[in-house]
Amino acid sequence: MKLLNRQNANITSDRPIKVLQFGTGNFLRGFVDWVIDILNEKTDFHGDVQIVQPHGRLPAAELQAQEGLFHVITRGLQNAEVVETERLITSVRPAINPYLEYDQFLALADNPELRFMVSNTTEAGIFFDPQDSRGENVPVSFPGKLTALLHRRFVFFDGDPSKGLIHLPCELIEQNGQKLKQTILQYSELWSLGDGFEDWIIRHHSFCNTLVDRIVPGFPQENTEAIQQKIGFKDDLMVTAEPFHLWVIEGPESLEKELPVSRTGLDIHFVKDLSPYRTRKVRILNGAHTAMVPLAYLKGLRTVREAVEDSFIGEFLSKAIYNEIIPTLDLPTEQLEKFAQDVIERFKNPFIKHQLKDIALNSIAKFQVRVLPSLIEYCRQNKELPENLVMSFAALMVFYRGRYNGEALPVRDTEEVLAFFQQAWQNDDIETFVATVLSNTSLWNNDLSEIKGLSGELKENLLTLLEQENH
Repeated sequence: MKLLNRQNANITSDRPIKVLQFGTGNFLRGFVDWVIDILNEKTDFHGDVQIVQPHGRLPAAELQAQEGLFHVITRGLQNAEVVETERLITSVRPAINPYLEYDQFLALADNPELRFMVSNTTEAGIFFDPQDSRGENVPVSFPGKLTALLHRRFVFFDGDPSKGLIHLPCELIEQNGQKLKQTILQYSELWSLGDGFEDWIIRHHSFCNTLVDRIVPGFPQENTEAIQQKIGFKDDLMVTAEPFHLWVIEGPESLEKELPVSRTGLDIHFVKDLSPYRTRKVRILNGAHTAMVPLAYLKGLRTVREAVEDSFIGEFLSKAIYNEIIPTLDLPTEQLEKFAQDVIERFKNPFIKHQLKDIALNSIAKFQVRVLPSLIEYCRQNKELPENLVMSFAALMVFYRGRYNGEALPVRDTEEVLAFFQQAWQNDDIETFVATVLSNTSLWNNDLSEIKGLSGELKENLLTLLEQENH
């Protein structure tokens, strides 16, 4: 079988580098690079991606060997139909490692065609290190490396306003664009780069907050040979991705002229405020995950797909989303229901085995952020309790007991949370147990014992779950 490289694949390109990408991981390759490749095919974007390794001191040997080529294998359900397609990504240049090629890395700043910066360096990637250095030394942090490159660009183009970049960080933190901007300015002050540079950053660069959503499981370990036979190449970098994708970019409408996604059919949106989209994702997608896990696990189910296809859990999830979560959100109902349909379809993806135990990590904090706001808002609007979210809350409490039907449960959380529930479950009186849990404001940021009727409903649900354990 042929090795995947540009000669064997007969791929040539005269596109300039327009996108600087910090990160070599599955998500950026299976989503952002896939988007750029489609832009090149369907629009006049005409630009390639230069990958930079933000961490690690070894070269990205596979990207070098394959000359930036790899396949994105899209597999899953879309409109109730099984989708399975392969796309050869041709818009990526092999990675540059600043630790090995610092001069070559900085020289990327001299490219007049460079327009965008994208990144995904994990949630902890955007940080300021006051010990970070520059000059001959390579800055440790991703923002430090980016600051060094931007200062090179500022000097090279003599502060030309037109040479500012559009920054699209994809790290899963709120206000990711603004946090990146703030961190760059901190480095500018630390390194005494001057008021002129800071003014150029502030006035002539766009730092867009973004929200991204796509599951990219990565290399298809289970059926590698079959896929490679189908695509006709030995591809050590292919990544699988679900059909669903979403990229919400908070920025001016003028960005559409430079990133003409409206002509691609992709689910990418430029908005003035992405907070409703973030709330939608947290409450519906993440909230559904978190609400479902403890109840499904107690019922003996172990994967997301098994849970959604179970008649009881499937009905529970549908009622929780459509009757109790969506009515509390401030977006058009039609849009929310379409998103919910996509979420349930994603949960049923036959190509992804998403373990419930993995979602269960730190479930208390997740419940507090993802589910509790819907429960509280539903109570406020309707003057009654949301039956299904309360059932989930009770299942969460039982889950944190650590055992059910004689089986140890995969409870993983902070030492403080685990110690609290271990102590609380020493109490044989359910009413006292519930009161103890609800009044713990360190868990919920609220005294939940003040919600009318919640204590009694939780008690009834707990007794039912414990009775079922004995049968």
